[in-house]
Amino acid sequence: MDILLIGGLWLNGSVWGRVASAVESLGHRPVPLTLPGQGDGSVSATLDDQVAAVLAAVDAAPGELMVVGHSAACTLAWLAADRRPERLAKVALIGGFPSADGAPYADLFEVRDGVMPFPGWSPFEGPDASDLDERTRGELAAAAIPVPAGVARGVVRLGDVRRFGVPVLLVCPEFTPAQAREWIDAGDIPELARAERVDFADIDSGHWPMVTKPVELARILAAAADTR
Repeated sequence: MDILLIGGLWLNGSVWGRVASAVESLGHRPVPLTLPGQGDGSVSATLDDQVAAVLAAVDAAPGELMVVGHSAACTLAWLAADRRPERLAKVALIGGFPSADGAPYADLFEVRDGVMPFPGWSPFEGPDASDLDERTRGELAAAAIPVPAGVARGVVRLGDVRRFGVPVLLVCPEFTPAQAREWIDAGDIPELARAERVDFADIDSGHWPMVTKPVELARILAAAADTR
């Protein structure tokens, strides 16, 4: 099965390198995606541009596929389920949750000169970054690509209720499956509260398991792709 890999804010497709190699060895075809405005040099990209890129990758797959979103890009994966529910075998969400219709995509940090730069590690101290050593932090920060304002401040539009029928795997890095279930049951994640099937996978990592636990993450994703 094709497994489309979408990184979160400030990341391009190269962040999936070690995960992709391991996924391939497990019998699936990884498709790491570099989003418009997050690796192609464009600062004018919009959320619609990123959605279009995801859909183009979905449409290019020869059959059903699993779409994987990390962090903010969990919303992009969910938008793929909304736009192409008949094509997706599963959606996997790593360290994040889909935004609701009408919400901003990722208006989280200061925008300067039309982009939202990586804010440094201060906002991520604690469980998010506890497994990142200084070298890895430096490498990630140096490679971080400022996110265009048109992406960060884009408005999420969802409209097809068939998305709720697409099976979801929620990979839990810096939080536990028990915590995630509590948030869903409390109504804090309305999109997942309406999903017909949500499975959970725990991974002992911080917010970037593709960096710190790539083989374990690949095994989780491959197992999800193997399970219908």
